[in-house]
Amino acid sequence: MRIRTEFPYETTREDIRIPLPDGTLLYARIWRPVTDEPVPALLEYLPYRLSDWTAPRDWQRHPWYAGHGYASVRVDVRGHGNSEGLPGDEYDATELADGVAVIHWLAQQEWCSGRVGMFGISWGGFNSLQIAALAPEPLKAIVTVCSTDDRYDNDVHYMGGSVLAVDMHAWAATMLAFVCRPPDPAQVGTVWKDMWLKRLEAVDPLIHTWLAHQTRDDYWRHGSVCEDYSAITANVLAVGGWHDPYRDTVLRLVEHLDPAKVRGLIGPWSHQYPDRGLPPGPAIGFLQETLRWWDQHLKEKDTGVMSEPLLRSWISESHRPATVYETLPGRWVGDTSWPSENITPVAYALKGGPQTVDSPQQTGVDAGRFFPFGNDADLPPDQREEDARSVSFEFPVEASPIEVLGRPRVRLRIRMDVPRGQAVARLCDVAPDGSSTLVTRGVLNLAARHGRDRAEDWPAGMTEDVTFDLNGIGHTFPPGHRIRLAVSSAYWPWIWPQAGSAGFTLDAEGSFVELPVRRHTEDPAIRFEEPEQSEPLGVVHPVTLDEQRPERLVIRDVAKGEWRMEVDPRYGGTRIYPDGLEFTEDARETYTIQERDPLSARTRSDWTVRLHRPEMAWDARVETRSEIAADATHFITSNEVVCRDGGEVVFHRTWEKRIPRTAG
Repeated sequence: MRIRTEFPYETTREDIRIPLPDGTLLYARIWRPVTDEPVPALLEYLPYRLSDWTAPRDWQRHPWYAGHGYASVRVDVRGHGNSEGLPGDEYDATELADGVAVIHWLAQQEWCSGRVGMFGISWGGFNSLQIAALAPEPLKAIVTVCSTDDRYDNDVHYMGGSVLAVDMHAWAATMLAFVCRPPDPAQVGTVWKDMWLKRLEAVDPLIHTWLAHQTRDDYWRHGSVCEDYSAITANVLAVGGWHDPYRDTVLRLVEHLDPAKVRGLIGPWSHQYPDRGLPPGPAIGFLQETLRWWDQHLKEKDTGVMSEPLLRSWISESHRPATVYETLPGRWVGDTSWPSENITPVAYALKGGPQTVDSPQQTGVDAGRFFPFGNDADLPPDQREEDARSVSFEFPVEASPIEVLGRPRVRLRIRMDVPRGQAVARLCDVAPDGSSTLVTRGVLNLAARHGRDRAEDWPAGMTEDVTFDLNGIGHTFPPGHRIRLAVSSAYWPWIWPQAGSAGFTLDAEGSFVELPVRRHTEDPAIRFEEPEQSEPLGVVHPVTLDEQRPERLVIRDVAKGEWRMEVDPRYGGTRIYPDGLEFTEDARETYTIQERDPLSARTRSDWTVRLHRPEMAWDARVETRSEIAADATHFITSNEVVCRDGGEVVFHRTWEKRIPRTAG
């Protein structure tokens, strides 16, 4: 990593309030170049608190952009951080309308050229796409990283029509803790407590809404730009990583947007900006790459970025299973169209007669983290135990390597005697020593086999062919290895088990896996500069006892047949900021299930957040507890929030709710 301290422009920074049409003021931080000439503006718009939570990351890139001639602006969403107003649902109409208003406000400033770009990762990548679909005139280009075009089937809520237990639960619990954090009196003054209490009174756990919409209805269509790609008129650079759950969005965007206005980039990365150097690498000079994008579309310079292939992808070489890789072996390839003329679908027929797929409910404990962030325990370990809980089919790789790029697909001929169930398919790379590396996977809620917008019971005893895609991947299977397709009927804690699920019969005859095989081409060299960032903020991370506990711990109670997974998500821990703020964050997630009882599934998440300014005698604390269970007919949710100002409890509320199981 190269730290840049000198730039073409000197820069200034100021914190301001941006007025919205209804009078609400959004808290913003602006880095600007020192120049008499108006410059384009770049917007990153998030609910994640620019004054503390994202400040270290913001310092890596916003000053860098300002030093290269852009006004780089970071804004907190209404009701979050130090912005006024009340919090709402994720990506709700108010959030998007506020974002449009901010873009127009930026374009009208005397220091702005009138041209605006928008960028972000995850939430910021989501709303960049969604606001681009609203087409505000000043917005000319976006960079969307690790985001999705489909809020229902490619987000943290559902996968293949099944409830994502691991992140439906974990992210709802995280957002409950996040939304309850107070404004900072160092930024908003003595009104902080009044603002805080008004926000807390408006809080409703997001899990209530998310579980109330178990099929793809209008709630999920809102904000899903896949509903109408033509609405996006801005230039789009779509970026993802093969270890990020949203990478398929990059493939869909380069397929459906105007090729003259879109470029895609997929590397080996996790859910992180590609310049941060977090595993797996290699990292790239992402800021320089995006500067080419901005200069092309906001300053009308020919940087050659539109002469790059439509899609640049990393294809990994075969590698042994591990939960973390500093770097992965592989190479960059470029495709000028998508679907690519270099790729041919190749079907591998499954062999054998009918087999019973009735996986124990703990199948999935070696799935790894849904959102890898570059931590030591994020990625799936050796899959041999998972494969043994599944029905597997193997295909030898003989004389030549098989290079795969895109989304594999399976067709399974299934007979089931119960109304509800799910099918899970994993593609693994099996080495000669028997080790099994997970390559990719996919899920289908069998009630969603005819469409994600409906839930249809399976006719008892009937046989049907079901088809579904696995997540996209770039991977090379070498000669001497075997391609393994493993099929299971459970995948906990990723997928919430269906009530009454008793597995199914898989008839190999008529079933197959289809791989997107890319012919090996001598691609023109694709190169990136060394990662570069601006000078870090200087946050101190003191060592705490919490860092001694495992990131992921699996416990088996042999007598009870119960499996429990304890997870420390390790978002940030304890840190001390240069302005004296002490920010402490602790979270633990627990997932419990019994081997043969799908109704035994339980999730729990506990959060504690403390914000402390010793010089101001300010000490605020947020504690939350979130739980989900289910019986045959309902999801049962329980949430609790306790907030303290010093030693005084200023807010305490619990929510208990039963939500009908309509599809999940």
